[in-house]
Amino acid sequence: MEADIGLIGLAVMGQNLVLNMNDHGFNVVVFNRTVSKVDDFLKGPAKNTKVQGAHDLKDFFSQLKKPRKVMLMVKAGSAVDDLIEECLPFLEKGDVVIDGGNSHYPDTERRVKELQEKGILFVGTGVSGGEEGARHGPSIMPGGNPAAWPLVKPIFQAIAAKADDGSPCCDWVGEGGSGHYVKMVHNGIEYGDMQLICEAYQLLRDIGKLKNPEMQKIFHDWNQGDLSSYLIEITASILGYKDADGSFLVDKILDVAGQKGTGKWTGISAFEMGIPVTLIGEAVFARCLSAMKEERMQASQVYKGPALSSKIDVQAVGQALYAAKIISYTQGFMLMRAAATEMKWNLNYGGIALMWRGGCIIRSAFLGKIQRAFSQNKNLPSLLLDAFFQGEIAKAEKGWRLAVQAAVGAGIPVPCLSTGLMFFDGYRSAQLPANLLQAQRDFFGAHTYERVDQPRGKFFHTNWTGTGGMTTSTSYNA
Repeated sequence: MEADIGLIGLAVMGQNLVLNMNDHGFNVVVFNRTVSKVDDFLKGPAKNTKVQGAHDLKDFFSQLKKPRKVMLMVKAGSAVDDLIEECLPFLEKGDVVIDGGNSHYPDTERRVKELQEKGILFVGTGVSGGEEGARHGPSIMPGGNPAAWPLVKPIFQAIAAKADDGSPCCDWVGEGGSGHYVKMVHNGIEYGDMQLICEAYQLLRDIGKLKNPEMQKIFHDWNQGDLSSYLIEITASILGYKDADGSFLVDKILDVAGQKGTGKWTGISAFEMGIPVTLIGEAVFARCLSAMKEERMQASQVYKGPALSSKIDVQAVGQALYAAKIISYTQGFMLMRAAATEMKWNLNYGGIALMWRGGCIIRSAFLGKIQRAFSQNKNLPSLLLDAFFQGEIAKAEKGWRLAVQAAVGAGIPVPCLSTGLMFFDGYRSAQLPANLLQAQRDFFGAHTYERVDQPRGKFFHTNWTGTGGMTTSTSYNA
């Protein structure tokens, strides 16, 4: 039987996507470099399904309907390029190659162009939702060669998660590497969300002296309101989970966090684009700091810090978490807009919010509000300039400041809650001290400055010491 789509790479995500496709009536052929995994999969998880196997690439491609659609689920980087090179002899003009891994968007941008020259349609798609999402409905963010979209759309939208209104959490993102870029920003926001939740947890635990069952109830209650989201939901579950000896498992887990790089890529891109994505950056650095466990243990013996209070305003912590979450998404969408301008992508920001409503790790009720904001104004420069979010910040601001003040007073690190607040205060400031900074730059480096009493774009230089001359240097504005 000819297969509708082929998938190469039978790690857990690949296997679950195949089973998901099979459930939705698509015939799938699979291949894996370690051929024994094909047989194990067909005898195990794929037993009694229509999934077909292949033991070499020639056999694999011979089982595919034309135009062929091949999904690669392998490790990002050179492995993707190597596999594409191996597949090329079996591909024809009009065939579609899909990279479903967490590839860096410049690689996807390059692959789209390289394969287009050969007449092959390349798609780089973000897939979010973890193993469970892949099996029962992930959020799928495809971008690349637009000619490929009609060919993969029926499969992708069938297997994607469905929002409450039944719409699939999958739509065409845009050209080139935009699909993987949007997935990268999604993961960056995920870093921010997770760190914000951890900071709220530490405030409740260390200042409030609350026990796990009390915190579990708080997170459960938060999940019924504005903070309703997958990450809040699983946090409540984690806080209630007990180890075999009856003690809480979360208390036994070492406080050292890992990462795979997508948060770092988001931060690097923010620097390149000149967008102040401060909250995601601090979330990445918080993981880096957590990894310095031995040094932190030494420092804890040297620096005792202030005495901890035994009282915390739980409502204020919730408001801080909610307000900082708004900032995280605000920064993420600002970054995507800057990248779209730089890369000449045509992104639908409301559509991206809809894609994130179900299946993905950052899914939440909150995203419907973002979609509405962009549907009302597709050129909205910032969520903070939308009327709904202005009202939400106004309601949460007092609690946000109280929570950050309590943390500072008690010596509790809240890098994301606090940097979110600092970004907000900077964004709402009509006057920042950058006038002095620009004067300093002109003084020591002749970098020039603009004047408030002259039109924007007109630059001046002052010979501050009388000996510096009037030659100026070049600069750029973020």
